[in-house]
Amino acid sequence: MKKIIIPIIIGSTILLSTQMVSCTNKTETSQTNVNSEIESNKEIVLKFYQQMFGDKDLRAVDKYIAPEYIQHNPTVADGSAAFKKAAEVWFKDAPKNKIDVQHIAAEGDLVFLHIKDTNPDGSLKSVIDIFRLKDGKIVEHWDVQQDVPKESANQHPMF
Repeated sequence: MKKIIIPIIIGSTILLSTQMVSCTNKTETSQTNVNSEIESNKEIVLKFYQQMFGDKDLRAVDKYIAPEYIQHNPTVADGSAAFKKAAEVWFKDAPKNKIDVQHIAAEGDLVFLHIKDTNPDGSLKSVIDIFRLKDGKIVEHWDVQQDVPKESANQHPMF
């Protein structure tokens, strides 16, 4: 709230009146809306990832993935139906697990996840998934996966 002093003239006397006026800063409101959308997108991606890849629940595709889903992973075709079909093969006999999210970040309509994952042989791999969202649905995806080496040239862990 801003205080505004308004001169009021009565006869030959000027009275000053202080009034409280509410002003909304469009930049602040706009930034608040952007931050809210970013947080919402992060929440959507986290819920999707656990339901899909942790719980192996294919209903996550119907709930979180747009039908026109664009896939940049070269082993999976575009579209939510193609993604669901590929996941059926990946998840056959796969146990449920808790997804180990190491980092999450978002900018605009993009959400970035860094996941600590385990290969079938028990070795670790680092996964980066990038999702683009529109109207509360995942519409595009990129990923990069790297096995964690047994030895490193430095003392910095991958996670």
